[in-house]
Amino acid sequence: MSTLNKIAYYQNQRNEIPNQMLAKELAQTSNREGIREIAENLWSKNKNIRSDCLKVLYEIGYINPELIQDYVNDFLKLLRSKENRMVWGAMIGLATIADRRAGEIWAHLDDVLAVIEHGSVITVVAGVKTVAKVAAAGEKYQEKIFPFLLKQLETCIPRDVPTHAESILYAVDKKNKEYFLSMLDMRRPELSPTQLTRLKKVLKNAQAL
Repeated sequence: MSTLNKIAYYQNQRNEIPNQMLAKELAQTSNREGIREIAENLWSKNKNIRSDCLKVLYEIGYINPELIQDYVNDFLKLLRSKENRMVWGAMIGLATIADRRAGEIWAHLDDVLAVIEHGSVITVVAGVKTVAKVAAAGEKYQEKIFPFLLKQLETCIPRDVPTHAESILYAVDKKNKEYFLSMLDMRRPELSPTQLTRLKKVLKNAQAL
């Protein structure tokens, strides 16, 4: 059986379990040929196949991002898709590899930021993590990206403050941590007790820098 035949579409299942199982199998065996077959079908004419293959790839990224880092340009290209599912899936893929492929993402940064600005909730969450990791890769990157990250932290709904704060922490250092902490302090009154508990962990890590 080819690798592609193991995706949910060919297993006649309407859930993500086959895709998750396949991703785990490919990651654990470092099956690069199988991963390549999945990546090639990101461009299938069948939207269900495209969607399943993207799911498999970013699930691999959660386990072993090194195995999918070579597909950074595929993910970047998919950000221009008219299918929202492909856009947010591609952004998740980028988030798993951004620290490894910061240069390639930086080359398309304006496009990535535009997608985040107008994206769905999932796209924004993954996008913030993506560009925060890029910012952490170099001072030049950080100078342009960090103000954008602070703006996201300032304007997001209270529910997303802890999530964004955790992601932005990648880009925080001694030079900018006071701006970060000040923004979090401004948002604290809006947060629920559960959200505050989660945020306190971020604050502790930032203050230790």
